[in-house]
Formats: sequence, C-alpha cells, structure tokens
Amino acid sequence: MTDAPPPAHKARRSPLSRALRLLGSAFDPRAYLHAIRLVNYYNYSHVQPRRKLTIGPGANISPNAVFSNPERIEIGARMNLGARCHLWAGPSRGRIVIGDDVLFGPEVMVTAAGYRFNDGAPVTMQAMDEADVIIGNDVWLATRVIVLPGARIGDGAIIGAGAIVTGEIPAGAIAVGAPARVVGERRIPAE
Repeated sequence: MTDAPPPAHKARRSPLSRALRLLGSAFDPRAYLHAIRLVNYYNYSHVQPRRKLTIGPGANISPNAVFSNPERIEIGARMNLGARCHLWAGPSRGRIVIGDDVLFGPEVMVTAAGYRFNDGAPVTMQAMDEADVIIGNDVWLATRVIVLPGARIGDGAIIGAGAIVTGEIPAGAIAVGAPARVVGERRIPAE
C-alpha cells in the first residue's frame, strides 16, 4: 500500500482579512497601470480597427471582438459577431469576406494567414502563407469554430461547435469535427 497525502482544503479568509485585501488592492498603483494596458489593448484591437472595417447595415458586433488588418475584412448586412471573436485578415493580401445574415457564436476565430514553420526559427520571424476566407450568406458558426486560410463556406451552411474548417463546405451543409466534415444537410422551408 502507498501512503496517500491527506486531502487539501482551500483556506477560508475571515471578513476582516477580505476587507484588508480590498483596501490594499484599491491603493495598489499596479492595478491602475494594468487598467491602462487594458484600455490600450482594447483601443488597438477593437476601437481603431473597427473604423477601417467594411460593415454592412444592421451588423451587430460584440464590444470585445478583435480585428487584425481590418482594411481586408468585409462584413455583410445584419451579421451578428459574438463575444470574444477574432477576425484576422492577412498582413498583406489575405481577405475575410463575410456575407449577409451570418451568425457567429462566441469565441469564433477566422484567420486568412498562418505562419510557415519549416523556414527556420523562431516561427514568429517566418513568412506567412495567406489565402482569402469566404463565408456565404445565412451561415451559422457555432461556439469556438476555427476557420483557417483558404476556407470557403457556402450559403446556408452550419458549422458545429469546436469545428475546424480547412477547405470548402458546400451550401446548406451541416459540418462538424476537426477537420470539419459534412454530416448532414440543412432543410430550409420554402417561403
């Protein structure tokens, strides 16, 4: 038999120690310096880039979405971009084109560029391969979908949560997995 260590318990703070911790943090200048860093990050990742986006009418963009190279990002009408989504166009030519009535769940990542990895080190100093990403009309990308350079998603497609799209998804398809594969077809009632 092995001697197992005794189970650990989380220490409980008294009301007085919690109050002292609160006072200490209220007077800690590092907290205010960190707040300045957060404002700076928000400004360069969302506020300034948003001015350079091409956005269709009625688009709804979460205030914590992040954009890179926004001059190469086109967002269609009535698009809903969920919380903590990232749209990263390529640094020189890779575009992201999103159709009308598209729904992004939270934490979706779309990138039109990726680092090469066999050209030397470090990876961050290597060139990037770029390819346009095209997302059609009436597409739903569920939570934490990743769309990689060169992907094409047809009109009316649904991409399941956590899927990784690397190629082409046909119109009306339901795709899941890593890499995303078609598992069904969307039935859209006739009007």
